[in-house]
Amino acid sequence: MSELPTPRKQGKSDVARAARLSVAPMMDWTDRHCRYLHRLLSAHTLLYTEMVTAPALVRGGALRLLDFSPQEHPVALQLGGSDPLELAQAARFGAEAGYDQVDLNCGCPSDRVQSGTFGAILMRSPELVADCVAAMRAAVDIEVTVKCRIGVDDQEPREVLPAFLDAVRGAGCRRVVIHARKAWLKGLSPKENRDVPPLDYDLVVAMKQAFPDLHLSINGGIDSLDAAEALLARGLDGVMIGRAAYHQPWDILAAADARIFGAERAAIPPEDIVRQMLPYIESHLAQGGRLHQVTRHMMGLFAGRPGARGWRRLLSEEATRDGAGPEVVERALERVPAIA
Repeated sequence: MSELPTPRKQGKSDVARAARLSVAPMMDWTDRHCRYLHRLLSAHTLLYTEMVTAPALVRGGALRLLDFSPQEHPVALQLGGSDPLELAQAARFGAEAGYDQVDLNCGCPSDRVQSGTFGAILMRSPELVADCVAAMRAAVDIEVTVKCRIGVDDQEPREVLPAFLDAVRGAGCRRVVIHARKAWLKGLSPKENRDVPPLDYDLVVAMKQAFPDLHLSINGGIDSLDAAEALLARGLDGVMIGRAAYHQPWDILAAADARIFGAERAAIPPEDIVRQMLPYIESHLAQGGRLHQVTRHMMGLFAGRPGARGWRRLLSEEATRDGAGPEVVERALERVPAIA
């Protein structure tokens, strides 16, 4: 049950290769505990933080939001904001904290994000995005990337997306993740914006053909490694998986190193992943943390397996109790029958 060795800092080429498969930044989900679990499952997949707003770092001084474990590398910091100088300072904080990449959010459609004039609303202002990217690149020596939508509201994606990509490329951005759906800023909730607007994978493939010098990853509706491999086979440089990687982490990530990256690494059984998490849990509790802060990300490890319901139920009922410790996880593991 030893902890992972501390990996070396990633170079630009390493991170670009890791971006062949990535786990999407997801608010309230991809925190440092989630990322530690995901790294145990896959040594190569690129991991992202939850979105951190530049004002929180620069004006609020909330640098604790940048805390992460060195075992998480390669890991990207996603920033939200629209002020070039503020984003440059936030990117500098991220680089100093040790992140391998910093990403600008141009895809989140929530009302809170819109009120701050960042997220998907920036699809309307490619020149401003270019200014932000240029300022961030001037401030750091790690790669600056962008995550965007294909458009917002009544924009015509086949017109606005090429113009957007041309603008960020002109600012020096070389890697972009495209969520292959529009975002509707009025009339749809953030949850509905993840499901209701139709996917247009063909448009993203066409953008790769139009911008062969850009590293383009696709996001949206991808729920298996089979689907990821099919999209890579169409010429895209990377695939980003969101909710499926969170709810079925073993199914998505355990075989990723072999199937997506060609590494000679057998999938580690989920039971062993649980046992490898125990030292991390003990360390977290010793620092004053609570068990459920870690175990809430482990609920889907046995998705589809006999005993998965018992595993989830025991963790749900007992991990939030005062004084709950690793013994709760060990008892929950007993609910999962061993596979011969």
